[in-house]
Amino acid sequence: MTRQPERLAGPSRARVRDLVVLIVIGGIAALLPFVLGAYPQEVGFRILQLGALASAWNLIAGYTGLVSLGSAAFFGLGVYTMAFSSNAGIPLPLCTLLAVAIAVAFAVVVSPALFRLRGLYFTVATLALAEALRIFVINSPWFGGQSGVFLTTRTPKSYELYWMGLVLAVLAVACILLVLRSRLSYRMQAVRDDEDVARQLGVRTYRTKLAAFALAGGITAAIGSVQALSQGIVQPTSSFGISWTIDIIAVTIIGGIGTKVGPWVGAVFIVLLGQVLMKFPEIHLAIVGVILLVVIRFMPDGIWGSAVKLVAPRGRFR
Repeated sequence: MTRQPERLAGPSRARVRDLVVLIVIGGIAALLPFVLGAYPQEVGFRILQLGALASAWNLIAGYTGLVSLGSAAFFGLGVYTMAFSSNAGIPLPLCTLLAVAIAVAFAVVVSPALFRLRGLYFTVATLALAEALRIFVINSPWFGGQSGVFLTTRTPKSYELYWMGLVLAVLAVACILLVLRSRLSYRMQAVRDDEDVARQLGVRTYRTKLAAFALAGGITAAIGSVQALSQGIVQPTSSFGISWTIDIIAVTIIGGIGTKVGPWVGAVFIVLLGQVLMKFPEIHLAIVGVILLVVIRFMPDGIWGSAVKLVAPRGRFR
């Protein structure tokens, strides 16, 4: 007799469990527009958006050790790809796939130069890359300059945006979970812990970093493509703005960097906090900054990571 059940007790069973949980949560979330009004749907879209973006950044920073400040570059690529392709009459799902393909190709092109750098130098280089793209778009007549590009397609309603964001978020999380349950995850963590030692042990560090970088960039661009639909007009300042990168990093650190659930906890926390402080914009950023400092000082594992340590010291639910 075969012993297949025992073989499923490892990563295969864990992958199946992760996907089942994701499908159940996604199915429940898909029903929310039927009981929520337009404004809560917009808030839900914001949570899905930030959660997916933070999960993508967490893949490269939390699991691979590549602290990138270039998320806005891939986000902006997704925004502008959706604007031009949808105006050309391409169906929206294909527009999103095209945004992902362009972002992955861009990651492949810039990775040889970026991966020559490490630590702070890599971080600064990714920030310079995003800023260079922003300046290029502003000064380029092909992209509408500072005025941006108007979308000729119909602006989706709030529930349509919510479902679009949910579909992309579920697909993004599914891809990330599959990666984290694969052998690539071990190579990523080896690179994060010590890249030189990992290389000596036979890990192909360049390919490992490129896989994580390209996947994160593709997910970020996909979310950016939906953002373009929600605005109706895309402009370089808002599309490639550093504020997107700051929000993504803050959400990940507050929720718990290096954990699967942490970015989503951080997204819910930050978005709902923004709703509470909506009438006090002058102190909103200050309060978020204070919370971020408190988390870094007293809860370096974030809200979710610290909670897991209390209830499950072995980190089973990280």
